[in-house]
Amino acid sequence: MIINILAGGPESLLPDLSSYASVESVWLGVDKGVFTLLESGIAPDYAFGDFDSVTEKEWEVIEQRVRNLKKFSPEKDETDMELAINWALEQSPKQINLFGATGGRLDHMFGNVQLLLKPALANLPSEIQMIDKQNHVFAKAPGTYSLNELAGKKYISFVPVTPSVKGLTLEGFKYPLINCDLPIGSTLCISNELLNDYGTFSFSEGILLVVRSGD
Repeated sequence: MIINILAGGPESLLPDLSSYASVESVWLGVDKGVFTLLESGIAPDYAFGDFDSVTEKEWEVIEQRVRNLKKFSPEKDETDMELAINWALEQSPKQINLFGATGGRLDHMFGNVQLLLKPALANLPSEIQMIDKQNHVFAKAPGTYSLNELAGKKYISFVPVTPSVKGLTLEGFKYPLINCDLPIGSTLCISNELLNDYGTFSFSEGILLVVRSGD
C-alpha cells in the first residue's frame, strides 16, 4: 500500500498529483488539502484536520463529498499533518508520500521535515517522502542504499539530523566519500551528483536526510 497525503501548502509547488495515483494508493487530505484534492478530481479516502483554514462553503463541500472525516479541535498537541501520519503509519504501508508540506510558513515546513524521521527513529519499515515540484526528501537509518537517476532532480544532498552520521560512504557520485564522519551542521554533502544513472550510499550510525533537487 502507498498512502498519499496532501496538506495545505501552496498549490504552485505541487507536482502533477495524478501521476501518483494507482490501484494500491490511498489518498488522505489534511485540512485545506482535502478541498485541493477534490478540486483536482481526486476523491480523498480520508480527511484529517481541524479545518480552520477552509471557508464555510469549502467545509460544506468537504462534509458532503468525503466519507471518512476525522475532525479535531484546533487546540491539540499534534499538528493535523502529524495526526494523519500517525494514522498512516498504523496501516503499515510500504511508502507514504507527503505533498503540500513545503512553502508557506516555515514552522509548518520544519515540523513536517521532522515528521520524516518517525520511521527511522522507531525502526519501522515504512518510508516517508516529502515531494514538491523541485524536491524529493526522505530520511534513512544506518544501512546501505541505492539511488537511481531521477528526472529533473540531478542534485543529491545528504544532511545529518543527529549529532553525527558515522561511516558515510558514497559510491558512483561526482564527489565520493569513504567512511566519513559527518557532524550536524556540516554542508560537506550538499549538491552532489550521480556520475551515471546509479549510485550507492551507506553509513553505520546516525540518521541522514536525503534531498533530491532540481533548479
